[in-house]
Amino acid sequence: MVDPHLELAASVLWVLTPTFIANSSATLPRGRGPPMDFGRVWKGDGRRILGPSKSWSGFLFGTFFALPFGLFMAYLINIAPPSLDLVPHFGSSVLAAVPVVLLLTGGAMTGDALGSFIKRRLDRPSGSRTILLDQMPFVLVPVGLGVLLFPSTFDATFLNVEGVLWLLLFTLGFHQAFNWVGYLVGLKKVPW
Repeated sequence: MVDPHLELAASVLWVLTPTFIANSSATLPRGRGPPMDFGRVWKGDGRRILGPSKSWSGFLFGTFFALPFGLFMAYLINIAPPSLDLVPHFGSSVLAAVPVVLLLTGGAMTGDALGSFIKRRLDRPSGSRTILLDQMPFVLVPVGLGVLLFPSTFDATFLNVEGVLWLLLFTLGFHQAFNWVGYLVGLKKVPW
């Protein structure tokens, strides 16, 4: 019998893994290509919509680089014996898992862009450190949409206090670790 607290922690980590891969791999294209906002400014404040650090190459690369990892995870849990069926399924088959995994990977990139949009409205420069806006939108957007669109995968994992605490712990910890590694190997300009 698996401890229910560890099972919930494993479920949270399982569902968040594609978002972590998407978010951390978005720096690999090194900002090549056009910025997502095409250099446009927000009429309400005259500042860039997203800023120069959000590029279409990073958005698309993060989304589609992480997609096969999420689909492989869906395959693994679908072939696991019932005794190892401890984490949520992304779908009844790999093909059925595509919408959930795409929501996680594309949602992560959308959440990251949303965080940049909010930072620009707060007059925070691109690359500046903003606690929680740097770490949370890339998981909150896909999880929030997942709760609405795919409740069988998301509700039991995230609609409880302990699941939210695990989400915070894993996201804040892994985000910081991945950013330091990215900074040390020269993929990021700042370690946050």
